[in-house]
Amino acid sequence: MKFEGIYTPAITPLTTDGQIDKTAFAQVLEYLIDAKVHGIIIGGSTGEYYAHTAQERFDLAAQAKEVIANRVPLIIGTGAVRTEDSVEYAKAAKAIKADAILVGSPPYALPTEQENAIHALAVDRAADLPIMLYNYPGRMSVSMGREFFQTVLAASSNFVAIKESSGQMGQLHMLACEFPQLDISCGWDDQALEFFAWGARSWVCAGSNFIPHEHIALYNACVIEKNFDKGRRIMAAMLPLMDFLEGGKFVQSIKFGCELSGLRPGGVRAPLQALEDSEKQTLQAIVAGIKRNVAQITEGAA
Repeated sequence: MKFEGIYTPAITPLTTDGQIDKTAFAQVLEYLIDAKVHGIIIGGSTGEYYAHTAQERFDLAAQAKEVIANRVPLIIGTGAVRTEDSVEYAKAAKAIKADAILVGSPPYALPTEQENAIHALAVDRAADLPIMLYNYPGRMSVSMGREFFQTVLAASSNFVAIKESSGQMGQLHMLACEFPQLDISCGWDDQALEFFAWGARSWVCAGSNFIPHEHIALYNACVIEKNFDKGRRIMAAMLPLMDFLEGGKFVQSIKFGCELSGLRPGGVRAPLQALEDSEKQTLQAIVAGIKRNVAQITEGAA
């Protein structure tokens, strides 16, 4: 499996009483497919997997497969503190015939690189599906390094891609130069242009939940058209959103953005809390500006 394009880590809509809204979830998936994103990820951080029960995660994955069918690739997140739990999510992904799984480092445990590799290989054996690794030390507190990559790549051909979310350019350079067999996917939004310049051909971006066309426009400019002058202009137009998201309340902001797009995302689960009215107004203005500016760039009017 080749990872190319915009992969959206889908939100999980909630009802007013905090339960998963299955109807609204199906609408989110249809919205993304209609927008022509290249793949959908379920059970990621943006989907609030950490706030879900195991059964909710199993049910969401199964519903996503039912709704999506084979229209776009479906990737299932396996993140968990315990390897045994990640293995069960991997087995469930295999059972529903997901296209791939997302495998990160277990949070809080602080495994060594070899321990982390053993974890990833156990998840691999449970699913035997293509794997996108997920390196996010900001959440997991450990980073995947040379020893980890050397171990897992030597042991299994299922490790085909990585969502690189360390924010460290040196890590991107190492991956591009030393591990070219891994498809690199941008996982640090304000570095998307740099990732594409270093050969990345995909971007896992939460903002594509509500402005998918603008994210696709940057991908098209850099990867398809190889027009980095145009890409820089699109990136500059999108930076205010990326700066806003990095200010905190990430999932809440993504969900409010979905509301602006006519979806019904509902609230967020505790301990998170909703945006303040002033924050909503700021985000609304940012989104409107991005849509206007990117449209001008892509239509050749700027």
